[in-house]
Amino acid sequence: MRRSLPSLNALRAFEAAARLGSFKAAATELGVTQGAVSQQVRLLEEWLRAPLFERHNRRVALTPAARAYLAEIGLAFDRIAAATAQYGHEAGPVLRVNAPASFALRWLVPRLAGFRERHPTIRVRLETSNQPLESLPDLHDVVIRGGPDSFYGYTTRPFLREERLPVCSPALMERLPLRTAGDLRGHTLLHTLSLPRLWDDWLAAAGVAGLEPAEALTLDHFYLTLQAALDGIGVAMGPTALIADDLARGRLVTPLPGPSLPARSYCSYVRDERQAEEPITLFLGWIAREGNLHASS
Repeated sequence: MRRSLPSLNALRAFEAAARLGSFKAAATELGVTQGAVSQQVRLLEEWLRAPLFERHNRRVALTPAARAYLAEIGLAFDRIAAATAQYGHEAGPVLRVNAPASFALRWLVPRLAGFRERHPTIRVRLETSNQPLESLPDLHDVVIRGGPDSFYGYTTRPFLREERLPVCSPALMERLPLRTAGDLRGHTLLHTLSLPRLWDDWLAAAGVAGLEPAEALTLDHFYLTLQAALDGIGVAMGPTALIADDLARGRLVTPLPGPSLPARSYCSYVRDERQAEEPITLFLGWIAREGNLHASS
């Protein structure tokens, strides 16, 4: 027999607003706007064909019937949460990893199948962010950032070194030969918004400071810059760790002999008290081995 149920989003909005006594607080908890909470509550009231709140200027109060309804809804959500937690425990541990988007897309995700083959019971939940570690909510088991840096309460482990040097597609090299740094005058230089001085620093190190290219294109993420290089749009400053697979497969080439710019290593950051947890130690050992494979290739 089909159940007659209202929208789950509407029930969540009602339960949070009723429990917290505020639409604003409910919006904060649910990560939505106050207007969205109000709309969902209205939808639930329309579905029930009865009011849930008595509205008094800047505050709201539950109707007597809504208080009884809340007691039942709250129990239902508690049971769902408990069942979900139990299922997650039985299905295996969840490892929550936070990493920069470009690193995740270009290095970590292509290798995750290897980790899953080694440890099929560990489920990796990957979130991308460029926020500083100290600004992140304490919701992650492993955080990957540049370094090595020191943070109170965290252990830092470098696992992947990299440098940066000019890269482009073989097709671009055929159209516009690039043999010396001076030849960049005829090319489009690809910039990344978050690293605006990369090309200036490299050109200075190459002895052609102030060189004016034919064109310049700035993109807001490193992975977009690298994609533009792959598509033959221009020459990018490529981080060696993130382009190793493209170089090995001939999708990108390094047309100039040097120099290369040093860059910060990729490091794992884990709370001191959680160092011995098995899913974490297995993941750290795996990325360390993968990093060494890259370094020796």
